[in-house]
Amino acid sequence: MKSILLIGLGSFGKEIAIKLNELGHETMAVDCDEERVNDVLPYVTNAQIGDSTDVEFLKSLGARNYDVCIVTIGSNFLNSLETTSLLHELGAPLVVSRATSAVQEKFLRRNGADDVIYPEREFAKWVAIRYTSNHILDYVEVDSDHAILEVSIPEKWLGKSIAELNIRRVHSINVVAYKQGGKLYATVSPDLVLRSDMTLVVFGELGTMKKCFHM
Repeated sequence: MKSILLIGLGSFGKEIAIKLNELGHETMAVDCDEERVNDVLPYVTNAQIGDSTDVEFLKSLGARNYDVCIVTIGSNFLNSLETTSLLHELGAPLVVSRATSAVQEKFLRRNGADDVIYPEREFAKWVAIRYTSNHILDYVEVDSDHAILEVSIPEKWLGKSIAELNIRRVHSINVVAYKQGGKLYATVSPDLVLRSDMTLVVFGELGTMKKCFHM
């Protein structure tokens, strides 16, 4: 369990608060809008209405005492930048800030952000890949060259085992799990015969998987 300071409770911030609650973390949520603060109360340990660009307000929260400070302010970049800078100056051990462009990322990193997230860019990439590919059901980018995909079974693989297809050697792709009947199985036997009601969770180099699964 970690202690999280979450600043900015728009739709993205609220979703983070809900997920942090599901994971069992302690979250202090902050926003200048009372209605937004009230909306997340069921999912957080504590919440306050306040201006995150006010250094005295941030001091009162004890920013240096949280494991992670997440800044998800999306409507006012200057406020996001100032909040990020103040958290850094106050000794927050890890500051993660939201950006919508490479220029914003550059300024955030220069002003104290230890990491920067791009929710819109990541979702756009997921949508583009998910809905223009015949086999791709889910997509997680690991870095610029590698990804984890959930894929439906290509027709030419049906009725054949993992060992028979020799997927790792032939395609340089690792099968890390499979799903069947809504359940995930993390142990994949070489003798597993692939069926149309299964999906595979695979890891590999993006270029290789694009060719294999016609992305």
